[in-house]
Amino acid sequence: MDHAGSASGPGPAPGRTSSAADTSGATTVRYQVTDIERSVDFYTRRLGFQLERRAGSAFASVTREGLRLILSGPGSSGSRPLPDGRKQEPGGWNRFLLYVDDLDAHIQALREAGVRFRNEVEVGPGGSQIQIEDPDGNPIELHEAPRST
Repeated sequence: MDHAGSASGPGPAPGRTSSAADTSGATTVRYQVTDIERSVDFYTRRLGFQLERRAGSAFASVTREGLRLILSGPGSSGSRPLPDGRKQEPGGWNRFLLYVDDLDAHIQALREAGVRFRNEVEVGPGGSQIQIEDPDGNPIELHEAPRST
């Protein structure tokens, strides 16, 4: 899937690649996953994403507001080993944030659904946050802005 250029019309802006799947204004993040079906289910049922596109067990994209999440399963072009032999695997510490209005309610629903948490709620001047993991261990931060008094 990665990028399919267009031969008609003006080209992309400098530094930007044209894509048939380009969503105007969307930020795109790629996560490596081991099971596309399980990942699509998690993101759509637990976190409110919408399925955008699916290519069998190799690839899916899901969207939520201005975020497109590319899910690269085994066999997708985006999960092939790097030239030096390193495997692209799920996990790590870089993450995207989902802003929520009621962090406590989200935590309760996710705990009841058996979602894995990386930490407890952290509170600071920018609000409250907690990290969860998708079924493959990829991190997601849920963030609630500070309440105005």
